[in-house]
Amino acid sequence: MFFVAKKHYFCAMDKNKTYQLLAKQVESLIEGENNTTGQLANAAAIIHETMGWWWTGFYLVNDGDLHLGPFQGPVACYTIKPGRGVCGTAWQQNRTIVVPDVEQFPGHIACSSLSRSEIVVPLHDPQGNVIGVLDIDSKDVATFDDVDARWLEEIARIISQHAFK
Repeated sequence: MFFVAKKHYFCAMDKNKTYQLLAKQVESLIEGENNTTGQLANAAAIIHETMGWWWTGFYLVNDGDLHLGPFQGPVACYTIKPGRGVCGTAWQQNRTIVVPDVEQFPGHIACSSLSRSEIVVPLHDPQGNVIGVLDIDSKDVATFDDVDARWLEEIARIISQHAFK
């Protein structure tokens, strides 16, 4: 199995090593900081630059909806209702959702017609409540798999632990 990061092909073993290093880099970048917006902005930037995806960012729960937070990539939707699209569904169901082809996901919100696959991972406060999501889109179909889900859940845990303490 191979994946593309920064326009290079890597085997699955390298993908795990890339994520292992990325998780350490994210933690080093945000630990000890008190600026949540800055922490999320830098986390989005390092994830986006390392993996080379189309869109990488955060939506945060505010007044009963998900609101656009720091991100890297083209313009994005501002507000997402609970249960709407991949982000709203991941939030409502409190689980990671991997979508190989967004055109096959009922109710997908197309912020960009170039997005073809997506993964969304919940972020939690110390009590375990979903307070936002990490949303990542690719221009290719079937970009994300179980390896991505596992490591992005770990990265989301690190971000939640440091940014939402």
